[in-house]
Amino acid sequence: MNNIIVREIALDDLDKILEIENMTFSTPWTRESFLKEIRDNHLAKYLLIEYKGEIVGYGGMWFIMDEAHITNIAISKNFRKKKLGSFLVKSMIEYAELQGIKRMTLEVRDSNIAAQRLYSKYGFKPYGIRPRYYQDNNEDAVIMWRDK
Repeated sequence: MNNIIVREIALDDLDKILEIENMTFSTPWTRESFLKEIRDNHLAKYLLIEYKGEIVGYGGMWFIMDEAHITNIAISKNFRKKKLGSFLVKSMIEYAELQGIKRMTLEVRDSNIAAQRLYSKYGFKPYGIRPRYYQDNNEDAVIMWRDK
């Protein structure tokens, strides 16, 4: 896709990332949480997606041995339905595979059928449920896995 860049997050990107985080999630991560992940967690990798020069989304992963756990993915509400989430997920998979990752996992809200379809498109399959995983409403999470 034209006019799209995916790159690692820098500390200077944090204000925009927090803006997207706050508009996306009912229990958003704090600045401190992101700082800890970006600066201190040697297992964490965070990528962002720019569209026409504007930061419009991001995704995070923890690399543990030969597995990646996707911690979060968000696209700004103003830029949804443009296949940017799909582009970001594909880019995260490619990035992980370049690091030697063979399997990936994530949790997704049971009610978030659109996200489950997106992940399925890239080979993620449901493997279980985490009961009452989401603290804001005790919703279950679907555990999904992808093998290379």
